[in-house]
Amino acid sequence: MNIQTKYSGEIKINEENMIQFAQGLPSFEEEKSFILLPFSEEPSPFYILQSTTTPALGLVVMTPFSFFPDYQAKLSDQTLEALEIENEEDVAIFVVLTLRDSLEESTANLRGPIVINSTRKKGKQIGLSESSYHTKHALQPVTDSEKKEE
Repeated sequence: MNIQTKYSGEIKINEENMIQFAQGLPSFEEEKSFILLPFSEEPSPFYILQSTTTPALGLVVMTPFSFFPDYQAKLSDQTLEALEIENEEDVAIFVVLTLRDSLEESTANLRGPIVINSTRKKGKQIGLSESSYHTKHALQPVTDSEKKEE
């Protein structure tokens, strides 16, 4: 299947890799189908979460552990059930980035991670209400003492 993308123009994707978001994403509730694309040809913690139906909707996301090694997202029973998560190995966690002129000025939304069951190809963005994380963390590792001060 061919799709139009925000950053790479038209590309061919394998439909089996499409991730279904039953409730869409916050502010994009009508968008249910996405594909995770590499940000570049070089190995990187960055990806594009591209809508398969709306070319202009491509979110830059990353695995949080490269910059925030102690990052934790507690998944509720409701999330585990909705995504049909049975094994911890099936879980992939990404955070949405807000890109600025430089990487040092860019921020990550650690409060609203995107959780994907990589086996079942189901995804959901969750809100971490009982957390010291914020929606605009600078892209540098956060130490335990910094978390407690915020």
